[in-house]
Amino acid sequence: MAGALTDLGVAGRLAARAVGRRLRSDIEPPPDLDKFTADMEALLAQAPPSTVKEFHWVTVPATQPPWLGSGIQLESGEQVSLFVAGRVYANRLLDVYVPNSVQLWFKVGAEGEIFRGTRDSHSFSPAAAGELMIGNYFPNDWADTRGARKQSDAVYKAVSGELKVLVIRWTGTAAEGLRALAAEAAVGNRLQSELARIDAGDSTPEGWQYLWHLGPAEIYQYSPSTDGNRGMRCRTCGDVGILQKDVDLPLTENSEISWRWCVEQLPSTVREDSVPSHDYLSIAVEFDDGRDITYYWSSNLPVGTGYDCPLPNWAGIEYHVAIRSGSEGLGQWHSERRNLHADYRHYMGDPPSRIVRVWLIANSIFQRGEGVCEYADIVLHENEQQLRVL
Repeated sequence: MAGALTDLGVAGRLAARAVGRRLRSDIEPPPDLDKFTADMEALLAQAPPSTVKEFHWVTVPATQPPWLGSGIQLESGEQVSLFVAGRVYANRLLDVYVPNSVQLWFKVGAEGEIFRGTRDSHSFSPAAAGELMIGNYFPNDWADTRGARKQSDAVYKAVSGELKVLVIRWTGTAAEGLRALAAEAAVGNRLQSELARIDAGDSTPEGWQYLWHLGPAEIYQYSPSTDGNRGMRCRTCGDVGILQKDVDLPLTENSEISWRWCVEQLPSTVREDSVPSHDYLSIAVEFDDGRDITYYWSSNLPVGTGYDCPLPNWAGIEYHVAIRSGSEGLGQWHSERRNLHADYRHYMGDPPSRIVRVWLIANSIFQRGEGVCEYADIVLHENEQQLRVL
């Protein structure tokens, strides 16, 4: 009952905010898909000869469960670019929608591995020939790397909207084709964004990886430190990413984690323990029982508040603990130290045996606010032994 009242209270505040934005005409309308189609086809009409092998359009309703066959047969080793427009709403009244880069996933062939991009465009080269398959993500989650789902496909009835996908098969490389188009066209934002992404390459910090079933992001990057060690800079705005580093240590009564962080801006202005407000910045530790405890800075929940993740796909897996709260101290460096064994027992029950990963989490997809922070000196402690994670 308490959880339902929390959800209703937060939803009421977010609904009032959305109404106010509508009255001020501050809410961005859904993209005009007809204009998107006309603009991109006009762009392709200017392509130099022998640049584009062919292109196709695919419409994906938000209610369509994975996997939708596109009818497009791709060849091994060729280069393909995808451009996406549209909107998938988790809640229209609250103006909560999922970023296209997070929502739309792909694979080549029924047994291919799933993947997605980090922007509204993505270029790739299939490792094997097959049909391009397209899958909606939210409100489900992936159970394996071939796109089986954790929940029933009936959950897709709860969302609305649609996405439109342009699939371009190039005769040469995607970068060559995009540059040729950009040189001929006055419309360049989508092309330049994808070219910049290609030129930048994989931005995942070395030694870390993004959680596979949530997908990659461009949220984290190493930052220099005055003491010669690297920090980790985080900026999220309408996106989500979980950066992970594998470790292997016993969990004992003396197991601790310490770190320093400077949180400049919080992505949420309301309590984070409901689905439509679950935007936050945190550091987490995963254990060998598959669960994790995540320490975060709340916008207004009291320090020490703990709760199971409100997202259905994460319930019983992730546990949140607010260790700082409010605006006091934002923009300043703080040192933290937590006893992992004691926290697990206090908040979650009997502790497991081992520590297997450290996570950095940034989520801002629900309210689309900006979150900014920096981490440094992340260390796992076991008696006199130390393992420097960052």
